Amino acid sequence: MASSERFTLQVDGADFTCAYFRPDGATATVAIAHGAGAGMDHPFLIGFSDALNAAGLATMRFNFPYMDQGKRFPDRPPKAIAAWREVMASAEERSDGEPVWACGKSFGGRMASMAVSEGMEAAGLAFLGYPLHPPGKPEKIRDEHLYSVGAPMLFLQGSNDSFARKDLLDAVISKLEGRATLQSVPDADHSFAVKGTRRSPQEIGASLAPALVSFIARNA
Repeated sequence: MASSERFTLQVDGADFTCAYFRPDGATATVAIAHGAGAGMDHPFLIGFSDALNAAGLATMRFNFPYMDQGKRFPDRPPKAIAAWREVMASAEERSDGEPVWACGKSFGGRMASMAVSEGMEAAGLAFLGYPLHPPGKPEKIRDEHLYSVGAPMLFLQGSNDSFARKDLLDAVISKLEGRATLQSVPDADHSFAVKGTRRSPQEIGASLAPALVSFIARNA
């Protein structure tokens, strides 16, 4: 029977919210973190997680502590990484022994990769728009820790993403030597919106789910 629950975890004395949904016969669990500016209940992440659930995957969305506290700026990496560790441990407890993956939009995905590079267990990683560098600052590349990640990685990236210049991301993927797969979304920006195409954030999020479902199946 499908099950769902909403609950809180805690890190450094700060509570943060999680939402878990498990369909019948789930074959994997995907923990999902939001980007820097919008929380776990943004329509983009709702659409994405609902589509994963429909494909037979359990999901666990969560807010970083700063989001629940109403703060404007994201938590520093040590606190965000600690939150990721709590989430993955909770997801493992709720699983039935199936693989647990870590996935995140922008900031959330980068924090997941940093956590895995520091020893957090994950069957694999998926990035919904990896922030390789700040917009307009390609010299400030954020790739060093990725090379110590041994898990399979899926980069879902808009071809017009200002946070990841294509030639730079291609070079990073090449250096990762088969551990990473890049799936480009033509003409999409950092939010996966395509100029001249009308789609709701929920539809956009849902459209990205099949790529992750296939990637998890291939790496089962």
